[in-house]
Amino acid sequence: MPFVKGIILDAVHRRRFNGEVTIDEGQILSVSPSDTVPEQYILPGFIDSHIHIESSMLVPSEFARLAVRHGTVATVSDPHEIANVCGKAGVEFMIKNGSQVPLKFYFGAPSCVPATPFETAGATLDVTVVSELLKRDDIHYLAEMMNWPGVLSEDDEVMAKIKASLALNKPVDGHAPGIKGEQAAKYASAGITTDHECFTKQEAVDKLSHGIKIIIREGSAAKNYDALISLLGEYPGQIMFCSDDKHPDDLLKGHINQLAARTLALGYDLFEVLYATCVLPVKHYNLDVGLLREGDPADFIIIDDPAHMNVIQTWIDGNCVYDHGKVTMPNVKTTPINIFTNYSTKPEDFKKLSNTAEHLVIIARDGDLITDRSVEKLSVKNGAVQPDVNRDILKVAVVNRYQKTTPSVGFIKNFGIKDGAIASSVAHDSHNIIVVGSSDQYLSQAVNLIMESKGGIAAVNTSQKKILPLQVAGLMSDRPGEEVATAYQNLSKMAAEMGSKLTSPFMLISFMALLVIPSLKISDKGLFDGEKFKLLS
Repeated sequence: MPFVKGIILDAVHRRRFNGEVTIDEGQILSVSPSDTVPEQYILPGFIDSHIHIESSMLVPSEFARLAVRHGTVATVSDPHEIANVCGKAGVEFMIKNGSQVPLKFYFGAPSCVPATPFETAGATLDVTVVSELLKRDDIHYLAEMMNWPGVLSEDDEVMAKIKASLALNKPVDGHAPGIKGEQAAKYASAGITTDHECFTKQEAVDKLSHGIKIIIREGSAAKNYDALISLLGEYPGQIMFCSDDKHPDDLLKGHINQLAARTLALGYDLFEVLYATCVLPVKHYNLDVGLLREGDPADFIIIDDPAHMNVIQTWIDGNCVYDHGKVTMPNVKTTPINIFTNYSTKPEDFKKLSNTAEHLVIIARDGDLITDRSVEKLSVKNGAVQPDVNRDILKVAVVNRYQKTTPSVGFIKNFGIKDGAIASSVAHDSHNIIVVGSSDQYLSQAVNLIMESKGGIAAVNTSQKKILPLQVAGLMSDRPGEEVATAYQNLSKMAAEMGSKLTSPFMLISFMALLVIPSLKISDKGLFDGEKFKLLS
């Protein structure tokens, strides 16, 4: 009968003591005091309270192999990225792949596929399909309700999905950037109990006042930690943490453990931090994850000291899946799933024909999903509007990956590329191909690299062409996590060499097509006003 000894950090009762954890058949038989223990700490494992596994560019089984190194034992996972590409079959792929490793993936039923009617997606999950998914034991909640205008207007289909989840006592996740006051109250009254999209503290406080729990997000692109962390001490028991989107190189460095250590360094109470990162997610989502109590699943971690949250061991269901630098779970053989119509583009496909000199420009913000906008005067040559590399105004285009059509072309600022282009088939939420570059030739070359691989992220310039193929739905690789992380780092380095000063250019480009986040975005159908929620002519 295995047992471990150390200083117990009891996150439920908020106490610490020298103790011994005894394990029997995957459960905790007892947690009892012990006189002498090694200088190590035993505590519940970390939970990412909202993440899209697909954004790690790893299938769930490979995500798990990286995440357990950092003490993550479970995730609350919205599979709407793959659902937008492959529909219900994509959700089932994620569940099946994730079930082959010990890490506990709690998948939700995607609520908004497609996310909007203003883009082309690969599938539709209507209320019938969503209701069927919610009835499954391996679907645990209704994933983020991004169609907040539909909630406020009481759209029949939107409300039917929410009611289907509530009828099964399954929580409904929110997604409502910027709404406050009466709108926040109405959004909450529909039965929505969380939000991870707050960009300001005042917005979060307003939602908290209406009973919505706030999930503080700090991912590879969207970083709201600094703006919101003071809520932890002011609203105890109502705050959780998430990454939302975590690229492979960042996941290699750390996960929720990083946020725990960062918060402790600011002087916050240890048990308040553990409640947010370990306890509240279990209670809110009714997860079968242990919290170091007798009879619980034996899910816990061992760290060297609470200040740094360096993980020595990770245990899930009584098995040590990570031990002093070694992951003990196997690699899982993956059969890719995808929907992709590959065809070749030409430079002339990316011309922006117009006799008008003034044009709307998307202004990207580093570390933020929200964009700004400006009207810029651009030169016109032979009837085609030109980018202005000297002013960092580049071309951005979205190419439909589901059917052959003419690309949608616009202009964008702050990507910093001097000579070249970067492109990605990870382009939230419909995952068409998005590309940013300094010339039509580069745009076409980068897109064609992705077309040839039926998905991936790519960079091209005068001397190099690089691609990380993403064979699974054009979103994920079937390769080992370390290999994918290295390839991703090399592409990021190439983007920096081309002039980009963005923290994570490939993550940021993927959100330039995310129409449900204001202000100005672009889909395969054209520029989109996220505030008025309509396409611009």
